[in-house]
Amino acid sequence: MILTDNKLKEIILAAHLLDEKSWNNIVEFAKNSDISLTDALIEKDIVPDETFGALIAKELNLPFVTLSKISIPEDVFPIIPERIARKQKVIAFGKEGNIIKLAMNDPRNQELQQMVAKKTGCQVAVYFASERDIFNTLHIYKKDLQKRFDNLLSDVISKSSVTVSDDAPIAKIVDLLMETAYQEKASDIHIESEEKNSLVRFRIDGILHDVLIFPNNLHERIITRIKILAKLRTDEHLAPQDGKIRMKLDEENIDLRVSIVPIVDGEKVVIRVLASRFRELSLQNLGMSGEDLKKVSEAMNKSYGMILSTGPTGSGKTTSIYAILKILNTRGKNITTIEDPVEYRIKGVNQIQANPKTNLTFANGLRSILRQDPNIIFVGEIRDNETAGIAVNAALTGHLVLSTLHTNDAATTLPRFSDMKVEPFLVASTVNVIVAQRLVRKICEMCKAQVSIRIEELSRHIPIELIRKNFGQDQEIKTFKGSGCKICHFTGYSGRIGVFEVLLVSKEIRKLITEKNDSDVIRDKAVEEGMTTMLDDGLQKTLKGLTTIEEILRVTRIESA
Repeated sequence: MILTDNKLKEIILAAHLLDEKSWNNIVEFAKNSDISLTDALIEKDIVPDETFGALIAKELNLPFVTLSKISIPEDVFPIIPERIARKQKVIAFGKEGNIIKLAMNDPRNQELQQMVAKKTGCQVAVYFASERDIFNTLHIYKKDLQKRFDNLLSDVISKSSVTVSDDAPIAKIVDLLMETAYQEKASDIHIESEEKNSLVRFRIDGILHDVLIFPNNLHERIITRIKILAKLRTDEHLAPQDGKIRMKLDEENIDLRVSIVPIVDGEKVVIRVLASRFRELSLQNLGMSGEDLKKVSEAMNKSYGMILSTGPTGSGKTTSIYAILKILNTRGKNITTIEDPVEYRIKGVNQIQANPKTNLTFANGLRSILRQDPNIIFVGEIRDNETAGIAVNAALTGHLVLSTLHTNDAATTLPRFSDMKVEPFLVASTVNVIVAQRLVRKICEMCKAQVSIRIEELSRHIPIELIRKNFGQDQEIKTFKGSGCKICHFTGYSGRIGVFEVLLVSKEIRKLITEKNDSDVIRDKAVEEGMTTMLDDGLQKTLKGLTTIEEILRVTRIESA
């Protein structure tokens, strides 16, 4: 860290972000979690990364830049080679006349500044940027995976008299796939055998992209290499197999969850990439508004009750729960989880992997957890009546219980418990807050442009009263979209952010639940009491230029009139 811990403490206390006691708690949390004080402050939702960076820049008497919010010219960033950019945490992001602008996380690096000045013959202007921001911007060095793969094969062929199928650099190919997926921030790697070729696809921001085609005669050998790494049977080709790989990269050690299934043309592999470095585990960074954050914080500070996160698969429910667990994680509390699977390790939290083969189900695991003297329990998902009943009883008996459900919005979660044979008065007594969410793709900052949309066109998809509420009375509204560039795979989007609705179970809503009112009545009451719906939250994010109306409509499933 560029500032000493004492100087950091001085800045945080001077900005009235924490008092002395709270600072000591942060220091203890950072030590127990084996993370930096900077990461601890961000993960505890004390201060957003951007605000924190601005405070440090002010202390260093340097201008501050948020790289994620600017477009970096394609002829500027190559001034710093990728290897140096990654190692030194620096990016060239602009040029004005004879001045090169450098975003640095350690502005004390005079040698690097002199190197750039000598290389370009220009003066260097240094800006401070947060380490997270620089790390997340390194994708501008994107290389074509197909070209890298072809070069890897051609290098071997040129040095050998044997054919590709005899001497393919399989280990290097597999490493290349995994490293590239990590750098591209892909959540999954799909390797599929087709009739003539094999196809590799990356899931980036929830969308699959074709990234590589290779000869079918390499497919089986690549699958075998992955099986060896994942400690799976290499002689089994007709049954599904699951395994794990631990891979060491320059930036961090990453975990890869491997699933192999037999298909008509061979075997298909899907690898889930679980990388924790700078993962957005702060509710503010996930996109939760200040008002919603306040409601969740109130529920978190209670010693008992339930906090529920709802939404379809892939909507970021578990990520939100992890963000809450990070905040609650202190040495004075016993936090135990039962998950399927355990995606990310949280130091200081007892995490149990559900295993139906050994009868370690959510329900049985939850029973065992209750005998472990827990303060806080996280149940990965409430799937059945038994788990629901035990979770509600745990919340009634002095435990804070966090869990997820698959429901469309916050209000429909409450009747869902009735379907699971939980009495309404028990639900009303235990549930503190329900967070419903979706993930939307963020507009790519590299190709972001302003666009105009006429109200009559928008009213075909969104009720006019909601349009007026969020966009005012103008006949034309100004929003943004990405025009498409190589950085965003010509999609116009890069990265994701959450849209939320947070239903705080008030006294009036408890009464409605006990009276067995349906979800529409509960939802209307929650809106009357100030709940922001997912659609409203999404439209506000379009106004801020974070995402597009098309994305909001896609995830909130509003049909055309």
